[in-house]
Amino acid sequence: MPGGNAIQSDMLSGIEEESDMYEGFAPHVDYANIPISNESSPAKKQQLKSFNDIKGLIQQGKKREVKLIIRENAWPVNATIRSQLWPALCAQHQHSKSTLDGYYWDMVNQVFGTTELPEKPIMLPPFVDSSHCLPYHLTKKGRAVADRVVSVLGFNSPDITYSPSLYPIASVLLHYMSEEECFHCMTSLVAAKDKVFITQTKLLYEVTWKTVMQIAKKYAKNSVLYLQRLCQGQKAERLFTDWCWWILGGLPFPHLVRVMDCYFHEGIKVLYRVALAILILFHKHTQNSSEWDSDSLKNDIDNAIPKFCKQIPVTPLKLMRTAFSIRALSSSYITRVFIKTEMLIKSMSVRSGNTQLIRSRSTDNLPTSQSQINIQMMSHTLTIRELFTLWSWLPVRITMYQPVLLYTTEEHGCSLTTFYIRTEQYEPTLLMIKTCNNEVFGAYCSSRWYERNLRDDKGNRQAYFGTGESFLFSLYPERAKYPWVGIDSDKNVDHSAELFMAADNKMLTIGGGDGQAIWMDENIRFGKSDKCKTFENPPLCPSGDFEIRVLEVYGFVGV
Repeated sequence: MPGGNAIQSDMLSGIEEESDMYEGFAPHVDYANIPISNESSPAKKQQLKSFNDIKGLIQQGKKREVKLIIRENAWPVNATIRSQLWPALCAQHQHSKSTLDGYYWDMVNQVFGTTELPEKPIMLPPFVDSSHCLPYHLTKKGRAVADRVVSVLGFNSPDITYSPSLYPIASVLLHYMSEEECFHCMTSLVAAKDKVFITQTKLLYEVTWKTVMQIAKKYAKNSVLYLQRLCQGQKAERLFTDWCWWILGGLPFPHLVRVMDCYFHEGIKVLYRVALAILILFHKHTQNSSEWDSDSLKNDIDNAIPKFCKQIPVTPLKLMRTAFSIRALSSSYITRVFIKTEMLIKSMSVRSGNTQLIRSRSTDNLPTSQSQINIQMMSHTLTIRELFTLWSWLPVRITMYQPVLLYTTEEHGCSLTTFYIRTEQYEPTLLMIKTCNNEVFGAYCSSRWYERNLRDDKGNRQAYFGTGESFLFSLYPERAKYPWVGIDSDKNVDHSAELFMAADNKMLTIGGGDGQAIWMDENIRFGKSDKCKTFENPPLCPSGDFEIRVLEVYGFVGV
């Protein structure tokens, strides 16, 4: 780190103890107006877990145990545990060199020419929504620190185009840690691959509010109907566009901090649940209430939920229990709704030519000329017409990136070992097979092939991995896309229809359940294709068995 210990201290590198009551906060926090309360009785207070109780579970990758502990332990807002817990939770998701010691201050020097905090206001990146730069209880210096963290983050992550929630989350983190630690946490959340934490495009921001609305219609149905009545004939869906501000801008700080405890471990799905809990509590406490006049609610419905959040009549503990006690709301269902919503918005945007929303580097979702050149120079399987077809099937966010050939049997030989070495750290990947009978087919694989090595809590390897964003395709002689069957189903699909990817040293499989859509041997020479429950596809080659002429695997630069 530049400048030695003096500058390091000046850059808020440690947590200073202000008093016993406020020792949990960083030095750039004005804690005078933070309400300090303890929900637990003296007897229960002794049962609150310490960081040492959780640290080992995090290191062992026991995510379920950590999740349950965080949900069940209502640490007060001034608890010292967060200065260690939050960085450890965020570090679980890191996939970047940005967390190396000294990296942040090198970036600060590069962007500002000095590590001293500037006296003039710092210009924020264009992806920041200036109306939602929430400082919470940061001091003037703390706000300048937040501005600098977000500014450097924008410089470090040029692919972020729209992310209004990013600034408030950085502000919350700064209440419990140093500037450098906050940057490390934010880069981990932005680059996370296993979960969504922070949306980074207008498209995905729209997907999130529509996802919340769809989930609410099913799991908080009466509350949504109540909202619709209050809207007096106007569409209630406009209220959902501000859903994240119910939480980030409306809830009292102690409530928000408890939400963040769970969010930093579990991801954005926690915020979905809390939004539903707010709707349920809003319905319960304002209906037939003397404090909430029905006519007043109807006349100011746009501000009704934020106003309710600011004076929410339940404790943080009660709010979280409401959020996590919504019956039958599974993570897989939330994922399915999210993917379906993204696909629907994508198809509508492409049909209407709305390229502003997508911000794709492609026109009308076609590959850029550079992408076309890249693939035409590299590919032994794709014609330009087939390329256009395949490109239209990719998730919108992926069409923004340039394809790169990671592996081809023409250059790298026929070995699964080489295949894994060259492809396993890329996500997503696109596999294309050309058989000796000139059939062309393949799969879009949403997860890293490295996940074949991951183990569950009992130490057993996962048989299958991947997500419902994966799909199969055929380009010759038939031209067809076969998405996951769960995309078109509102019901929970059977486990046999969630078998996306499997691999070991002897074989590679895509799609399962009463057959394997694509199976290849360890020498990448022979394979077979059957109908399978996961994609409900016919065999991708007429005979079922095939001999591989060429296998090509593509990644996408910058994803």
